[in-house]
Amino acid sequence: MSDLVGRYFDAAVAHLQRIRTEEAANIERAAELLAEAVARGRRIFTFGAGHSSLAAQDVVYRAGGLVVINLLNVPGMTGVNVMPAPLGSALERVSGLATATLDLTPAQAGDLLFVISLSGRQVMPVELAQHARARGLHVVGVTSLAYPGEVTSQHPSGTYLKDHCDVVLDSKIAVGDGELTHPGAETTFGSVSTIVTSAVMQAVVASAVGRLADQGVTPPLFRSGNVDGGTDWNAKAMADNAERIFYTF
Repeated sequence: MSDLVGRYFDAAVAHLQRIRTEEAANIERAAELLAEAVARGRRIFTFGAGHSSLAAQDVVYRAGGLVVINLLNVPGMTGVNVMPAPLGSALERVSGLATATLDLTPAQAGDLLFVISLSGRQVMPVELAQHARARGLHVVGVTSLAYPGEVTSQHPSGTYLKDHCDVVLDSKIAVGDGELTHPGAETTFGSVSTIVTSAVMQAVVASAVGRLADQGVTPPLFRSGNVDGGTDWNAKAMADNAERIFYTF
């Protein structure tokens, strides 16, 4: 194993251990909101732009995941599936796109929205969280609090995602999103942000599932489609929760 490989894994593990210790209380607060939304029949959405969408997608329509979590999909901003790729970054800076997107969803007051943005500085996540709270939704932000104060907000208000959330989960990713250096490389590399944000989201779901089960509420969970009976199980789970899922049509 090369030194860089070892350093990368060490950085990822150290980050996860730090999150486990320092963000435990906030993860539980977010899990409480999620469990409450599930138990009360609320709608639940996740959003992330660019690579932040990977963590948002990781808890949607997957084995062991809650059936009732939906991806808030804004065309051109989910991963790097748009050509040219920089268009996705440009769309994140367009004012009004967030409010129009949310207004065209079935989201209602009392529903829950997770907004994932590493820097929390761009127009889309700031406006989305701001507008969601104005409409009465609960908002959980997953962002790095290392960025505010180090980088300027791109929103006209000068605010960041963290300023418009009920709960903030700090990913603690350093500005620049690179854990490694090399004398021959001109910038940092070796990002752990996807690993960390996905782990944070999965931890929130895990705690929420436990809370529901402890309360005597059967958590609506997917089974793997790669085990016998999994496909039939999932079809029934989606049919039983059809009024709260929006990814089947």
